[in-house]
Amino acid sequence: MDSFWDWFWLMVWWFVFFMYLVLLFQICADLFRDRTTGGFAKALWVAGLILLPFLTALIYLIARGNGMAERQVEQARQTRAATDAYIRETANTSPASAIADAKQLYDQGVISADEFATLKAKALA
Repeated sequence: MDSFWDWFWLMVWWFVFFMYLVLLFQICADLFRDRTTGGFAKALWVAGLILLPFLTALIYLIARGNGMAERQVEQARQTRAATDAYIRETANTSPASAIADAKQLYDQGVISADEFATLKAKALA
């Protein structure tokens, strides 16, 4: 490893290797995410990825690439919906409860009448 080109090609091959690993993990995740593919077909794909990894990965991307993208988008959509539902469930953001909390702070003397009015307007907006 004495010349620049030796280092350059080493970095290129490391990049290719890591990109292949990322692709391999994406394919495996997609295989197990797909509910329409049977267990035997999944086992064949995994065996192909072990025995002929580059060829199998290329065939998988050609044959199932569109479905792979659709499943990934659907997974992201479900994750976002679950996150939004969790946030709505845990964040007590109804206007009535926000006004009641502000009124309690006003009654305790923690906030002034102007601050209470501001919080009330913000809750009703």
